[in-house]
Amino acid sequence: MSDNLEPVNFIRQAINADLADKKHDKIVTRFPPEPNGYLHIGHAKSIWLNFGIADDYEGECTLRFDDTNPIKEDEEFVTAIEEDVRWLGFKWSRIAHASDYFPKLHEFAIELIHKGLAYVDSLDMETMREYRGTLKEPGKNSPYRDRSVEENMDLFSRMKAGEFADGKHVLRAKIDMQSSNINLRDPVIYRIRHHAHQRTGDAWCIYPMYDFTHGLSDAIEGVTHSLCTLEFEDHRALYDWFLSHVSAPCHPRQIEFSRLNLNYSVMSKRMLTQLVNNGHVDGWDDPRMPTISGLRRRGFTASAVRNFIGSVGITKKANVIEMSMLENAVREDLDSISPRAMGVLKPLKLVIENFPEGESEPIEVANHPNDPSMGTRNILLTREIYIDHDDFMEDPPKKFFRLGPDREVRLRYGFVVHCHKVIKNDAGEVIELRCTYDPNTRHGQQPEGRKVKGIIHWVSAEHCVDASVRLYDRLFQEANPLADKTKAFTESLNPHSLQVLTNCKLELSLGSPSVDTRYQFERLGYFYPDIDSSSSHPIYNRIVTLRDSWAKIDKQRKS
Repeated sequence: MSDNLEPVNFIRQAINADLADKKHDKIVTRFPPEPNGYLHIGHAKSIWLNFGIADDYEGECTLRFDDTNPIKEDEEFVTAIEEDVRWLGFKWSRIAHASDYFPKLHEFAIELIHKGLAYVDSLDMETMREYRGTLKEPGKNSPYRDRSVEENMDLFSRMKAGEFADGKHVLRAKIDMQSSNINLRDPVIYRIRHHAHQRTGDAWCIYPMYDFTHGLSDAIEGVTHSLCTLEFEDHRALYDWFLSHVSAPCHPRQIEFSRLNLNYSVMSKRMLTQLVNNGHVDGWDDPRMPTISGLRRRGFTASAVRNFIGSVGITKKANVIEMSMLENAVREDLDSISPRAMGVLKPLKLVIENFPEGESEPIEVANHPNDPSMGTRNILLTREIYIDHDDFMEDPPKKFFRLGPDREVRLRYGFVVHCHKVIKNDAGEVIELRCTYDPNTRHGQQPEGRKVKGIIHWVSAEHCVDASVRLYDRLFQEANPLADKTKAFTESLNPHSLQVLTNCKLELSLGSPSVDTRYQFERLGYFYPDIDSSSSHPIYNRIVTLRDSWAKIDKQRKS
C-alpha cells in the first residue's frame, strides 16, 4: 500500500545508490515504536515511509516493539499499535520485540566490557549529570572509569543477579568524555530496574537503554536502512560506534528525515498523556486527538491520511504543516465515496398548511450526485417537517436568502414554501413556522413572476430518526500551543472543540448506518457513526466541515 509515494527523495536516492553498489540483495526496514502510549499522525509518517519503501522495493519491514522500559509499557499499547498499522493499510513481515534480544544484547555488553569499552559506574545520577558537562563545556571522567575488566564483570553479573537497588550502579560505554557530541560522553547502556516486564516477567532486573538497543536490534534483524526522525541525527555517531565495536551481524545505515508536526496540535506523547490523564479529552481515541485511533474514530479514512503524508513529502528540513492540508485531504477523499443525506441538527418545526394531512409524497433522489452506482433512495415529504433553526431569521439581512416572515425558500428536492406565520413560546423563542407551498414549483421550477434563490434542507417529522451529533473542531485555538513559554499548553485548548447536539433529526436512511460508511450531510459536512451508537439512538461525529472554517483565522495569523 504505497499511495503517492515519491519516486525520488534523498532516502530513495541513498537506497538506489546502495543497490547499484550491490551492498544489499534485499531492502529491510523496521518500524520500532515504544509501547508506552498510542500512536499519533506523526508516527503515521514513519509507518508510511518504512512500510512503503519495503513494499516498493519488494523487501521486508518488521514491526518491532521497543519494550526496554517495563515501568511505562503495557500490552494495551501493543494491541493498539498493531491495529493502527493494519488500519493504515500496511502489513509487517514479522513482529519482534526488543525484549526478544535481551540475551544477545547482554552478550554484546559483556563483549564491550572484555574489550575495555564498558565499565560499571557507581556515581549517583546527579553527579553523573554534572560530570557529563554541557554543550559548551567538556565532561570529565568518572572516578570509576578505570575499573578493571574483572571488577566490571563481577559488578555487572551481580547487577544482573539482583544484588543492588535501582540506581546503585549503571553500565556505561567508555568512549570520550571530551567529545563535542555529548551523546558520545560515556553513555549509559544498562540500568537496574526491579520491575516485572510485560513479556519477560522477572527474568531480568537490568534493562538496556534505547541507544544501545536500537542499532543492535537493527543489526540482529538484518535491517539495511534504519530510517529515523531528525532528533536522532546527533545519535548516529553512537549508533555507528556500537555497531563497530561489537560482533554485530551487519551494519545498517541510519538516515534521518523530518518528523511530521501539525499546527493547532501537539505531538509530544508526554503532553498527549497529560491531556488524557487530566480529563481534557475523553481517552486516547477522542476524535479531537491527533492519535491514529482518534482520527479513525472521528471518521478519517486511511487513504486520506496516506495521501496527506504523500503530499507533505520527505525532507531533511523541520517544518510545521498546516492543519488545513490534512482537512483538505480528508474532504477530497470523502467527496467521492460519501453518500449524501439530509440532517437537521437544530430542528425547527415547519407546518405546510395546504399539504394534505396524513399523506406523504415520495421523492426519489440520488445517493451521490456524480456516482450513479451508489443508487437512489426515497425521501418522504409530509405536512410537518423539520428545518434547521439557522435557516430562519425573524429580521433577516439583505443577503440572507433563506426563510423569514413573508419570505419564500425552496425545500431541497421539493417545492417552494412561503412563511406566513411565526409561533413563539412564552419566552419569546420561535418554536414553529406555518407555511404554504406552491404546487407548481416541483422539479426545480421557479414560481411565476418571481425568483427564489434560497434552498434549505429538511426532514419529515413523521419519517425521521432521532440522533445525537458531535461537532468536533480543532483541539487548540492557537496555531502553536507551545509558543508562549509562560503558560501551560493546556491554556490554549479550544473551548469549542466539541459541541454535542442531542435532539437532531436525520433521514431514515441514517438510522442504521453501514459500519464503515461516511456520509455527507448536505450543506453541513461529513459525518461518521460513532462507536457509542446503538440501533435505537445513532450518534454521529462530524469528520470535517464542507469548507475550511478556519481559513480567515489562518489568513489573519499569517498576515
